[in-house]
Amino acid sequence: MIQPEQLVEGEWAEWYRLTPVQRWLESEKLWQTYLDLGGSLDPEPDTQSPFFDVRAPRPLPAHGGAGVRVLRRGRV
Repeated sequence: MIQPEQLVEGEWAEWYRLTPVQRWLESEKLWQTYLDLGGSLDPEPDTQSPFFDVRAPRPLPAHGGAGVRVLRRGRV
């Protein structure tokens, strides 16, 4: 039988050793942390969809700023 350590290292090996129920419970904890930090379960708009409407109202980001920021304006 192949051991997790033969395929992956560290935390991934620990994750592979968990039962499916244990993984599910750990995933629930991760989702709760994500939501507590301001994450959202609302889907991102699909700008490539033929049904995408630029004028449709969308919620603002939790921190109040733009969802994407410019890191560099000059030439590379």
